[in-house]
Amino acid sequence: MTARVPDSDPAPQYQFRVAEMPEDDRPRERMHRLGSGALKSEELLAILLRTGTAQEDVLHVAARLLHERGGLRGLAATDLATLGRAHGVGPAKASTIAAAFELGRRAAIEEGGARPTVTSPQDIARLLHPEMELLQQEELRLLILDTKHHVLAAPVLYRGTVSSAGGRVAELFREAVRLNASKIALAHNHPSGDPAPSPDDIAFTREAVEAGTLLEIAVLDHLVFGHGPGRWVSMREKRLGFD
Repeated sequence: MTARVPDSDPAPQYQFRVAEMPEDDRPRERMHRLGSGALKSEELLAILLRTGTAQEDVLHVAARLLHERGGLRGLAATDLATLGRAHGVGPAKASTIAAAFELGRRAAIEEGGARPTVTSPQDIARLLHPEMELLQQEELRLLILDTKHHVLAAPVLYRGTVSSAGGRVAELFREAVRLNASKIALAHNHPSGDPAPSPDDIAFTREAVEAGTLLEIAVLDHLVFGHGPGRWVSMREKRLGFD
């Protein structure tokens, strides 16, 4: 009787490292030769990361990050501490990635020099909701506007825990005063996914409106974002804090 030869384990798939690629196929060289638009997202991310780990090439680290975070939008919404804890990243690389996304956000606001105009809650949601609905922590953001409702800046005022985002009313107006702005709009997210304003949201908005009246800087609206398309509430439309 012939003994059965046990099946051998499948050989592990070898991962080519960037240094082993033909020079013209490496991300940085492809960018110089073809432009950044020709690169895949993981290649662009790999350029920011620069190096991988002993177990993973930088391209595989980049691809894994995108997969784990649900793509670019999810990666952009990941807070700095969480990103820094990801395997193969660390605080320095996390800062580089966060800086790249922030530059992209600011470029989008400027829109080639033609700053967007905010005249309705729909305009606020269009600018902020796609990113803020994915955030794992609450953030309070501002849109600082000139007399023609053009966006001058869109800073993050406060980043809190998964259950709360505080913010002193005075901080709302510091940058607006510096920029000689005439109006601001507020927005924050609820990581729970429910955009219904809380009693604290209403009280904070009322204080902001009263302070803005004294400073002659109008508060146009305060939006609360939940998860999913159209999941947001305009507190001005609901007359919450604007009474």
